[in-house]
Formats: sequence, structure tokens, C-alpha cells
Amino acid sequence: MGRSPDELQKIWLSALKHERRASPNTLRAYGDDVARFLAFQREHLGGNVTEHALSKLRPADIRAFIATRRGEGLGAGGVQRALAAIRGFYKFLAREGILENAAPRAVRTPRLKRGLPRPLSPIDAQRAIDEAGEHDVEWLGARDAALLTLLYGAGLRISEALSLKRGDVPLADTLTILGKGRKERVVPVLPLLREAIGDYASKIPFTAAPSAPLFLSRRGKPMSAREAQGLMQKLRGRLGLTERATPHALRHSFATHLLQGGGDLRSVQELLGHASLSTTQTYTAIDMRQLMETYQNAHPRGKQV
Repeated sequence: MGRSPDELQKIWLSALKHERRASPNTLRAYGDDVARFLAFQREHLGGNVTEHALSKLRPADIRAFIATRRGEGLGAGGVQRALAAIRGFYKFLAREGILENAAPRAVRTPRLKRGLPRPLSPIDAQRAIDEAGEHDVEWLGARDAALLTLLYGAGLRISEALSLKRGDVPLADTLTILGKGRKERVVPVLPLLREAIGDYASKIPFTAAPSAPLFLSRRGKPMSAREAQGLMQKLRGRLGLTERATPHALRHSFATHLLQGGGDLRSVQELLGHASLSTTQTYTAIDMRQLMETYQNAHPRGKQV
């Protein structure tokens, strides 16, 4: 008797975790996508989903699931992720010799309309950092200012910033970051950034080993990405910033302002840790958009362009 789909899903997720070293967020998202897919197929097929049933699913059965999720409000990005999860699940089953089915590969992935990142202006980025430092609890103000300085001054992802350890301080002239896909990159450390991190580290009221997280919550636990997002949400209210002013927007700002200052595309690609140059080229589109806005506002016939 074959294993249940739920058992197969657990084995697959375990392989993703230990062999592919997938992040907790990826495991949670993919697990949810495949769990929804299996639940849908139980109802769609009118019975238990066995290994045999999984091997006989047609592209139409998968499209029916996608159509249902679309009807529930799932966007193109969510559909793309769900299909990636289903394909990954089936690829694992084929690799393990459990079952073969080419149906997931026959379903077309929707195209994503890539929106341009919305960076903060240099003034607003500095305002956010300065305001973050204004806190009733001194060490928390130093923490918040140091974190935002790290995002804007080094272009780190929030997960990368929060992965720093106590032993990383004092920062050297460069910082080695382990980014997406476990790809390492070296980021220069500006003196201002070194000072902000050093100031925060000197004020942490909790003792810990060098391997302990650098950024801590009020209670001394590791600071979460959600807490960093909450910080930016508060700053948006205080400073009148747009909803797009998120922790990740500071990374966008880092890249955009470097290019505006004369930085070359390849260098910015390396600093951001982008695998593809086309991803970094998005920021040149921001420059062009701003150039066109300036032209249209300033040129006598700009409004007619």
C-alpha cells in the first residue's frame, strides 16, 4: 500500500530543508501551497488522493486548482509560487522513484508584471534613520537607527541584517554576507555604519556569546523581520511617508542612489547579491522614470510628450 499524500509532502519538505537548505519562509509557503493543492484534489476527484491518483492527474486538474485559487484572490505572483511548489513536489516524487507525471510541467506559468521599486529620497532615508533613533529606551533607539543604517548604508535584505552576530562587532572594513541561494558577497562598511553598529552594540543590556544574534527584541530575544516592518510602519505615520516605505525600500534606495551618484551597474549587482544583471537593471528604469518626470515638468512642451 502506497504512502498517503500527506506523508509524501512531509518527506518532500524534509528534503527541501536538509538537502536544499530552504528557508523557513519558503518551507511554510510551499507546504501551504501543496497542502491546499492536495485538499482541492480530494474534493475535485471525490475521494482520497492516492499515489496512483497523483500519477494520473491531468493538466486540466491542476488548472482547476489554479482557477479556484485565482477566484479566492490569489495574484499572479502567488499562482507562480503555487505552480513552482507543485512542480517541485512532483519532481521530488519522480526523483525518488515514487511516481511520474508530466502534467505540472504542461501548465503555463502566468507572467508577472514587474513593478518598479519605490526608493525613498536621500532626505527621507536620513529622516527615517534619525527618527528611529528617537526612543524612550536608549538602547532600542540605538538598535533601530543601526538597523536602518545597515539596510540603507549596505543594501542588505532584512533577513541578512538580522543574521549578524555579536561576534561580528566591531565591524571590519568589509562584511561578508550569506544571501539568497547561500551565495556569499562582500559589502564595504562605511565609517558611519561602523559607528552606528558599534554604538548600538555598546548599549545592549544583555550579555551573550559571540554566536548570539546582534539585533535583539526588547526582551533580549532575536529581533524578527516583523518587528523591523513594524518599526517602519510607525515611522511612516510619524514622518508622513508612503506605504511603500518598508525595510526593503531602504535596500532599493541604496541601489538607486548609488546609480544616481555614478555607480556602475555591475558593481551595484555585486553589492546587492543579484544573480542576474537584469534584476539590477530594474534600477536604471527608475532613473529613466525620474528623468522623464523631470523633463516633462521642466520642458515647455513636456506636458505634450
